[in-house]
Amino acid sequence: MTGPRQTSNHPPLPPTTEADRLDWLRLLRSRRVGPSTFWRLLSEHGTAAAGLAALPAVAAEAGVEDYRTCPAGVVLAELEAGTRAGARLVFRGGPDYPPALAELEDAPPLLWVIGQGPLLRRPTVALVGARNASSLGARTARLLARGLAEAGWLVVSGLARGIDAEAHRAALEGAGGGTAAVMAGGVDVIYPKDNAMLAAEIRARGVLLSEQPMGVQPQARHFPTRNRIVSGMARGVVVIEAAVKSGSLITARCALDQGREVLAVPGHPLDGRAGGCNLLLRDGAQLVRHAEDVIEALARPEPPDLVEVIEEIPAPPPERRSRAETLALHQRILDRLGPVPVPEDQVIRDLGGAVGQIAPALTDLELEGRLERRPGGLLSRPS
Repeated sequence: MTGPRQTSNHPPLPPTTEADRLDWLRLLRSRRVGPSTFWRLLSEHGTAAAGLAALPAVAAEAGVEDYRTCPAGVVLAELEAGTRAGARLVFRGGPDYPPALAELEDAPPLLWVIGQGPLLRRPTVALVGARNASSLGARTARLLARGLAEAGWLVVSGLARGIDAEAHRAALEGAGGGTAAVMAGGVDVIYPKDNAMLAAEIRARGVLLSEQPMGVQPQARHFPTRNRIVSGMARGVVVIEAAVKSGSLITARCALDQGREVLAVPGHPLDGRAGGCNLLLRDGAQLVRHAEDVIEALARPEPPDLVEVIEEIPAPPPERRSRAETLALHQRILDRLGPVPVPEDQVIRDLGGAVGQIAPALTDLELEGRLERRPGGLLSRPS
């Protein structure tokens, strides 16, 4: 096919039949398939069913023998668990999928949602901060969340103790807005337990959501991926109190990687809970005093989307490498990785190859478990 092609940032169409939905879920729940690999397989093979059919061969080429995709019975059990919990699946590209989150390259293909799904269509702002919040920090979170909710914003946070919980409660009190809690584990697993009553209130008047399977207990590795959803849903992230090394700063870094605004409430220089906020302000984050500051910063008109028109160039035939060449490329990639995450595009530049040559090798290594993808397009060796 020749002629002009228009590039587009629109997400792929969501599945439209029960069989398609089952295939999406099976592909995503298959061993060593995360969001990035899911979208790559969908792009290369056209449908989730075709991706499932190709996955064992892809794994075999990566040196993983006897690879089996997720059985249908496993995802049917997950669907039944979701029904019992009163949850439903929303798929990227569907009407209740958070529109800002759908823009991300590593967006979750699907989310489990409990509560008022239509709230997810509203303009969204994230409020995050310390679990051991000070009285002043808690009060600030309440004032910001209530003001933003009354202005029609959806306040998203992570249901943690401290700043998160205060923001959720106050947003529920604000007429016109609402709140969404992104869970680190399954949407039916309340963590921490002492926020169970708050979660029940959010379920009734807000939204609980998660990308994890039903019933999954939250573990340490789930929180950074949860944080990328918190920031990805929002136009901006407001950090109210945060230590220099904290999960809230991870959320702020995710926001920067995703092109979101980062805002911070200043604190006393001798208060360790304000160290992260003051660091963000030093590095260019916008200073926040009250809800109007946030609304003004996030309501600025954005430049119109530019549609790039390029001439169609026939794709070259896929490069075929010998087994030895493939193993050598894998080793070159691994030699550039360590426990500290680095950007994928940096790895590709360092290797001096084209994306189409190196991306399949990255998928192979991910399937082998020798490479981990982190939020924000980062790669590392498994920890």
